Amino acid sequence: MTTATAPGAARFGEDLLITGEAVALEVRPASFLPRVVSALIDGLLYAMVVGTLAARLSYAVALNEAQFATLLVTSIVLVMVIIPTVVETLTRGRSLGKLAAGIRIVRDDGGPIRLRHAFVRSLTGVGELWLTAGGVAIICSLVTRRGKRVGDVLAGTYALRVRGAERRSLPLVMPPELAEWAAHADIATLPDTLSLTARRFLDRTGSLALDSRVALGRDLAARVEPFVSPPPPWGTNPERFLAAVLVSRRDREYALASRSQSAMANATAELRRLPHGTASPDVTPG
Repeated sequence: MTTATAPGAARFGEDLLITGEAVALEVRPASFLPRVVSALIDGLLYAMVVGTLAARLSYAVALNEAQFATLLVTSIVLVMVIIPTVVETLTRGRSLGKLAAGIRIVRDDGGPIRLRHAFVRSLTGVGELWLTAGGVAIICSLVTRRGKRVGDVLAGTYALRVRGAERRSLPLVMPPELAEWAAHADIATLPDTLSLTARRFLDRTGSLALDSRVALGRDLAARVEPFVSPPPPWGTNPERFLAAVLVSRRDREYALASRSQSAMANATAELRRLPHGTASPDVTPG
């Protein structure tokens, strides 16, 4: 089996997030369109609320030129900085626009944002969103891996796709032609990262280009083969080989867990039994 180039394998795992508990999670950064829709909804909503309040105040109170200028500056600061900061902090990155677009602002490690993250994003947004009509944000999002704007880069955040982010994985089945081989093969436990990568590859084979699919399949099969003895029959398709290994490991681990649970239940029952020859005390009402 030939080995694919490393860059292909690296691109395949870009959207994995390793938590502090060493758990790999799949994250899907939000695309460009939902972020634009979210920003437009939030901007219009904040402007309408502050504009309505400012208009009522100006009608209720006779303002001179200096007071009107102060009111205008205050309204701009509220719309551009203060309200977005407060809303994103209280909602943990889910304003009304982001809720409608199905996205959420999170830290680079996947955790919820806090006041400083929201403040940096809002303050930077004055220049990259409002003063340049989003031009700077668009350029920055096109050159960063997770589509970050300048505020996200400085704050250490990004937009995570929430709605539609879940991918249902179809259960793997044993390829019939490899069932006998898998039943007698010695298949060692795969490293967690390798096992997860192989599983995700099999989930996505239908969405990969043919060249990438073949190259990634050969690369993963070559990385899994050292954990298997004897090797699969000559000419086995790499994808079916990976499926057979994962199914076999899954079934064996499930059987081992079932036996361990049964042994634990039997041991617990033995410990709860009374000593030999001791009768169970009769409880009679007094």
